[in-house]
Amino acid sequence: MDKEKILTAAEGYRKDLSAFLRAMISHPSESCEEREVVACIKAEMEKLGFDEVEVDGLGNIIGWMGQGDKIIAIDSHIDTVGIGNRDNWTADPYQGWEDDAIIYGRGGSDQEGGMASAVYGAKIMKDLGLIPEGYKIMVVGSVQEEDCDGMCWQYIVNKFFPAKGISKEQVEFVISTEPTDGGIYRGHRGRMEIRVDVKGVSCHGSAPHRGDNAIYKMADILQDVRALNENGDGPSNAVKGLVKMLNPEFNPEHYEDAQFLGRGTCTTTQIFYTSPSRCAVADSCSISIDRRMTAGETWDSCLEEIRQLPSVKKYGDDVKVSMYMYDRPAWTGTVYETECFFPTWINKAGAAHVQALVDAHHALWGQERIGHADPDEKKDAMHLRTGRPLTDKWTFSTNCVSIQGRYGIPCVGFGPGAESQAHAPNEITWKDDLVRCAALYAAVPGLYKEENKTADVTQFRAGRTDNNIQ
Repeated sequence: MDKEKILTAAEGYRKDLSAFLRAMISHPSESCEEREVVACIKAEMEKLGFDEVEVDGLGNIIGWMGQGDKIIAIDSHIDTVGIGNRDNWTADPYQGWEDDAIIYGRGGSDQEGGMASAVYGAKIMKDLGLIPEGYKIMVVGSVQEEDCDGMCWQYIVNKFFPAKGISKEQVEFVISTEPTDGGIYRGHRGRMEIRVDVKGVSCHGSAPHRGDNAIYKMADILQDVRALNENGDGPSNAVKGLVKMLNPEFNPEHYEDAQFLGRGTCTTTQIFYTSPSRCAVADSCSISIDRRMTAGETWDSCLEEIRQLPSVKKYGDDVKVSMYMYDRPAWTGTVYETECFFPTWINKAGAAHVQALVDAHHALWGQERIGHADPDEKKDAMHLRTGRPLTDKWTFSTNCVSIQGRYGIPCVGFGPGAESQAHAPNEITWKDDLVRCAALYAAVPGLYKEENKTADVTQFRAGRTDNNIQ
């Protein structure tokens, strides 16, 4: 690997990277509304000489470099969340304002910056002849991730690949370009969107004893849900908290991975009810639960955990515990229905694809996280990075829940920006990060040692589900 050539090539595209990211930011692209940003990316890929550029039926934009049968993919989701309260922004979130160090606007870190670096990283590979023989590079701008993590890759694996005559086994690994604060990430917790419904019987509020108040039933259940998140795992805990998965007694096969990823969490995020009026007893109540899952937890185990809560069992058939489904139409009009289950995934630090990124980082910049240093803390990246290990994990969720969690395709993360910028007002990313990520992506294929690949990619998907969605 010629370090100086790669670094020089990446630096030479600094202005192009910034301009491309600003162009993407200028096209609002909330989930299911990505049409304009897809067109923007397609034009950039074609301008840079990608061998093939296509848009699949869901609306994912996919560019190819190289002609081999084996695939190294680089994934960036190109949808964003909204801006929330406009008054919380100091400038137009869709103007892509910039100075010498940063680019400002919705999607900068989460996660169109990653798209910019991926596209130019592939360009550098082509310019410098860095695509190994027998390989091709797949650059994906994926849609609807903010709505339903990984659904885009379910479509790619189950619909797009078969139509192209590609098997998922041809994909050696996928680099996720989600923001990593200068680190290389080898896993993260999964998540589920759980719904609990409680039935009651309405009556006039003046005589509540004639009815059966669903809100009161749910109040009991809510305390048990809270206990899952807050309790310990000792013998005095009637409801043992989720911290138990860090204990070898309760999670003998996966507690070490769980300790690395962090404990699962459970929180109530929404509550709904029905009642004939404000002077009538509620005849139904429902809650949504955001459940973050650590290593060893599955679809079945998490649903059963809720079903076994004392208050849920107390109210018996009046309670239903289920999984949310996702079925919003893509910008193309395509509906790809799937359950809101997003499996945990993790790799060993020495996995071949993880090591390729570590080796690239060591060769280019050494063993420490780097980034833009600035006296203005709002623009400083290093206070988020100094002292943290180079190899770590995400706190939030990514498309890797499907890529590796469902399908066993190895994943690893390295992307521009910061997790703390995701979904925040006044979102920024750093120009230095864009350049460095493009350089690292370009260096990785030549450092990947396929002969060191193992078959121990972890999956925590349950063995059975309520449907046949794969």
